[in-house]
Amino acid sequence: MRHIPAEPPPFFHRGPSPFARLAFFGLLSIALMFADTRFRYLEGVRQVAAVALYPLQRVVQLPGEAVAWVGDYFASKRALAEENAALRADLVAHALSVQEFARLRDENANLRALLELGQRYSGSATAVEVLYTGRDAFTQKVFVNRGADAGIRAGEAVIDAQGVVGQVTRVFPNMAEVTLVTDKDHAVPVRVERSGVRSVYFGAGAGRPPELRFMAPTADIRPGDRLVTSGIDGTYPPGLAVGVVENVERDTGQVFARIAVRPLAGADRSTQLLVLGQAAALPPRPEEPSAADVAKKAGRGKGRRN
Repeated sequence: MRHIPAEPPPFFHRGPSPFARLAFFGLLSIALMFADTRFRYLEGVRQVAAVALYPLQRVVQLPGEAVAWVGDYFASKRALAEENAALRADLVAHALSVQEFARLRDENANLRALLELGQRYSGSATAVEVLYTGRDAFTQKVFVNRGADAGIRAGEAVIDAQGVVGQVTRVFPNMAEVTLVTDKDHAVPVRVERSGVRSVYFGAGAGRPPELRFMAPTADIRPGDRLVTSGIDGTYPPGLAVGVVENVERDTGQVFARIAVRPLAGADRSTQLLVLGQAAALPPRPEEPSAADVAKKAGRGKGRRN
């Protein structure tokens, strides 16, 4: 018996073929695209669809944006940490230069002032630099880097940009010893710049202010007066700043007033100094007559009277 294939029921009828469907929808799409391009029919529909689909787009984009934000956060944090470490290393590397800048600036200003003073005493000033201070804590002395080889001699005045620092007391071939005006064994003849009153400035040693001694209580001197060298000792040129009067105690029961002075020169901080030769001071003091000459002159006078 021959088998006859059964036909599918009507409700399973497949309709047009897939190729026909593809062709139909393709033509429909082309027609819609042409109509939309030419007449803008679907512009409103597209905007409504975009508004309706925007929340869904944001929901889909959020995980990617969150991952990107976290990655950027950690990347920027790592970059900032590396930059901070580099800046710290650079700061440490330039710390010495920054500290040296302030010192060099002050040194440059001091050298400019010394240069002006050197031009004032042209030919008789020698620039020196402080090497170290004396070992004795009860004396105020420093050692400079020039000595007899540079023509420096004992007794010459030493100044800085602010005023008198001291006096050369010992000379070596390559260095010299300078006794500061604050030393207890040092004295400088001075005068009050305002009134012209002359006095003697005495150092008092470490930790104590210098003072003017042997001044009468009625002397014309008051706090704030500026003291300059009088030049009558033949060592210090006249007119160099020495100090400023800080305190005056006038006790009628005492023979002399007590006058405290603040030094102007940087005796304890200046590193560049000028040594003034004898040519910068007044002419040398004449030699005192010897005892034999005094006795001889006295004998001659006695013989004339007889």
